[in-house]
Amino acid sequence: MKEYERQVFWLDYFSSELKRSEGRRVPLSIATRAPTLQELEEACRRLGLQPIPAAARRPGASWRASGYVSVVKTKPKAGALVRIARTLATVRGDGQKGKPPGQKKHEAPAKT
Repeated sequence: MKEYERQVFWLDYFSSELKRSEGRRVPLSIATRAPTLQELEEACRRLGLQPIPAAARRPGASWRASGYVSVVKTKPKAGALVRIARTLATVRGDGQKGKPPGQKKHEAPAKT
């Protein structure tokens, strides 16, 4: 049964590997490369959205393994997409260990 008090956010909405025509719904500047369902769930949890994750294949892209989280409805959905995308980048950053703060991804460590 459809839950009208909840909204669905697919992983594809946040993937920088997809074009907008392929399902990405956030600007490329805040999109995440290959987000995982666990990262999306954690981002929604940090925003207090009470996520319920589910592994599934998105209609229209059934050849691609994906997933979604169902969260408490917020208005507008576009604003929630941007907040989740920014928090998703933070979650991804927290998961990277061994890199000093301020060092870019492809930058060599500073010599001392």
